Amino acid sequence: MTATHAFWLAGRQATGETGYDVTSPWDGRLVGTVSVPTEAQTEEAVAAAHAVRDEFAATPAHVRAAALDHVSRRLAERTEEIARLISAENGKPVKWARGEVGRAVSVFRFAAEEARRFNGGEAQRLDTDAGGQGRLALTRRFPKGVVLGIAPFNFPLNLCAHKVAPAIAAGAPIILKPAPATPLSALVIGELLAETELPAGSWSILPVPNDRMPALVQDERLPVISFTGSEQVGYAIMDSVPRKHCTLELGGNGAAVVLADWASDADLDRAAARIATFSNYQGGQSCISVQRVIAHAAVYDRLLPRIVAAVEAQVTGDPEDDATDVGPLVSEDAAKRVESWVDEAVAAGAKLLTGGERDGAAYAPTVLTDLPADVTLASEEVFGPVLSVQKVDGEAEAFAAVNASKYGLQAGVFTHDLQTAFRAHRALEVGGVVVGDVPSYRADQMPYGGVKQSGVGREGVRFAMEDYTYERVLVLTGIEL
Repeated sequence: MTATHAFWLAGRQATGETGYDVTSPWDGRLVGTVSVPTEAQTEEAVAAAHAVRDEFAATPAHVRAAALDHVSRRLAERTEEIARLISAENGKPVKWARGEVGRAVSVFRFAAEEARRFNGGEAQRLDTDAGGQGRLALTRRFPKGVVLGIAPFNFPLNLCAHKVAPAIAAGAPIILKPAPATPLSALVIGELLAETELPAGSWSILPVPNDRMPALVQDERLPVISFTGSEQVGYAIMDSVPRKHCTLELGGNGAAVVLADWASDADLDRAAARIATFSNYQGGQSCISVQRVIAHAAVYDRLLPRIVAAVEAQVTGDPEDDATDVGPLVSEDAAKRVESWVDEAVAAGAKLLTGGERDGAAYAPTVLTDLPADVTLASEEVFGPVLSVQKVDGEAEAFAAVNASKYGLQAGVFTHDLQTAFRAHRALEVGGVVVGDVPSYRADQMPYGGVKQSGVGREGVRFAMEDYTYERVLVLTGIEL
């Protein structure tokens, strides 16, 4: 894993004049050295993608589908190798990294299926008015142009797959920029795409430094931007290019609501286990990890000790150990930020029930109660293994607490009542409501995205394809209908 890694320029391997080291957040060892494209090489990739856009849009569906199927199969064949790579560069426990590879396998498979059936059109009679007699409208979808995909570090393979696979399925060239901390997983996608017969120039994977990204964002040859990352960076991108199409998958502070009817011992055990797991998986570095538990007073006193016990049962340590549930954060600076937010909350009066300790880049799974409303943890996304629990007196108060956040990505509601589920779906200001589970559930084929400060647009393969394309109508005249 310590070789120098070339990047992928218009479908071929290339190296630049400089590089940088990728190190493990767990023990600091060198994982690999990544070559950085020069400005001239970046320009070459953009020019190639722009030049091939019409050819790629016209590529037969079976060619694009075959390429996507190939990547899906090859990812599956190399699961263990890639999982170990994700774990090394990201610090993710290897058991979660295997799951990420499995999800990416599915994303490319779903994209292959969608490539075969996606056209987005229908025939529409226009003779509903006299002026439309003999006219028929046909609607098809066409790519808006080259996609600039900007991926984060927390799912370094699967969130790259969510940029690349829908673009290829829709016939849109893509330039992918992986996160600086975790470029190696993205470059594996390049290895597998290079084994296909996709047109040269239709894809590039470029580890461009962040300080050079504004020029790419502004480039008029890249009319579609798909960004996953922080609220601040995402909205800065959108504000800088108001005439481009931007899909932004941003932050959240996911809430799990436990209502009064979720009251048996088995119910509470399940809720506590799911909450503990998904407040800490990926080190809490997921936009839909559980950050807040909002529990009805009728179950609060029985639920809270179960949550604390389940959190304390999470196994921390070496991410390459199959037994490890919670590894380090992506960097020591990230762990120090989490530490400072927890310290601030405790100083302001929050009760620390477990955790609250940092060791390098690792932060102990943490549970707080009585969180003051004016501390950072109460309003911002912690992106770490930290959970707060609050008591409410009823459903209306619980839903109001969820909606009090500036974020609106997903929420989980533990209830058995179907009417309550539908009320939650109507009332909660989020992009997704998960009933009977935590907000952290995501199926890669479903529409995924948020409202308020959690972003705009949707991922999920077909929904991303719709974002990358537009409808064009064809009107036929003189048709006997």
